[in-house]
Amino acid sequence: MLKRINVIMLMLALLTAGFAQAAPANPAARHYDNEEKEKPMDVKEIIFEHLGDGYGWEVPFSHVYRMPLPVIVRAQDGQWFSFSSGDLTEVIVVKDEETGKEKKELIPVVKTCERNGKQYQFVIAHTSKHKDKVVEIEPLTAQEQAEIDKQLADKRAGSDVDEGMPVIDGYVCVEDASVKENGHLHDKGTYYKEYRPLDISITKNVLALFISALLVTAMVMGLVRYYKRCGLRAPRKGMGFFEMLVSFVYYDNLKPVLGDKAAKFAPYLLTAFFFILTMNLLGLIVVFPGGANLTGNIAITLVLALCTFVITNVLGTKHYWKEIFWPDVPIWLKCPLPIMQVIEIFGIFTKPAALCVRLFANMMGGHMIVITLTLLIFIFAGFGAALAGGTAVVSVLFSVFMLALDVLVSFIQAYVFTLLSALFIAMGQAKEEHGKELDKEDELLRKEAAEIDHMEGREVGSI
Repeated sequence: MLKRINVIMLMLALLTAGFAQAAPANPAARHYDNEEKEKPMDVKEIIFEHLGDGYGWEVPFSHVYRMPLPVIVRAQDGQWFSFSSGDLTEVIVVKDEETGKEKKELIPVVKTCERNGKQYQFVIAHTSKHKDKVVEIEPLTAQEQAEIDKQLADKRAGSDVDEGMPVIDGYVCVEDASVKENGHLHDKGTYYKEYRPLDISITKNVLALFISALLVTAMVMGLVRYYKRCGLRAPRKGMGFFEMLVSFVYYDNLKPVLGDKAAKFAPYLLTAFFFILTMNLLGLIVVFPGGANLTGNIAITLVLALCTFVITNVLGTKHYWKEIFWPDVPIWLKCPLPIMQVIEIFGIFTKPAALCVRLFANMMGGHMIVITLTLLIFIFAGFGAALAGGTAVVSVLFSVFMLALDVLVSFIQAYVFTLLSALFIAMGQAKEEHGKELDKEDELLRKEAAEIDHMEGREVGSI
């Protein structure tokens, strides 16, 4: 069973890695304008920047430097390119004109690749409908540039507020980071025609998925090697805790729900439990290999829910499908209007949807609360030392409490997902068993009735 868990573990990691590419990525860089004064803190942007995906992994305790990850994209003409995500960003020093202080900022740059005498350019989009994704760019023709200038003039004429370079469908605005005067960065945006390439890059979430899969595989293989070496002697310490969790999930939850079918579905359900638990706990760690908000990514929870959906319905018995398309209800509820059939079919899809949203919302909410509590320190920093100090103490205490609570929630959510999956799978299997029991009961009743009739007939004959 434990070996089958490893196989399922790798399959889940590959599936979720593919779907994780569809989730929004974090901004790989922030964009600043030296001509404007310091902007107020954008709490929403900061929260989603920390919770989102990215083409690089943040270096611990540094917001500027990132561990580069491989970017793998397919250009518009079918050519494949692979390069480091570090080639798409650059660290520069920006000087504040008023205070004279200098600070480092991360800005996007254009990556140019050459192949067969042709140049290909890629950039992480910022002012685009493909925000924070790698896009391929091409220079505009004179006619396209004239059209862009006309649209910009119309947008600026209809607004009294200068909101920077607007988003224009089909085009991306790239800020010219090479223009520097006296150490300052001037935002001079240039529009390019954009194309969203096929992107199979190893982003932060994808790498975190593989790390989670390897950790679970290492724990499972360690337990397998222990039992091969020591027989049925109970393990100790960390391996004993892992074996205790396996026994708890299997004997106290799967066995009562699935009965004699527990061994058949245990490899998937145990895999789901430990995979979700590992991702939840890694998400609470600030430094590498933690920090990726995996179960707070709805694409990942969707894949896990789809696995339960497929197992439940593909392996469902004929009695399960019979109860969906012809349930045991009064005839007027299912014919001529298929009222119950519509409700049952709708229920097929609401079950995995509930699994997906429940896990996603609970884990995302926990991370958002911790980040919001931390940001309160900076929000109240400008209201005086006394208020700022009191807020800092309260925020830190509540943040520590919420992190401790999130550890408990990580176990609970993994347990709830596994238990509900087992219940849904059992619904697809129990119909057949229930039908067999009814058939046996009918057969026994018929035998008893025949024996009673035979005995009554003998009694009548004797009279």
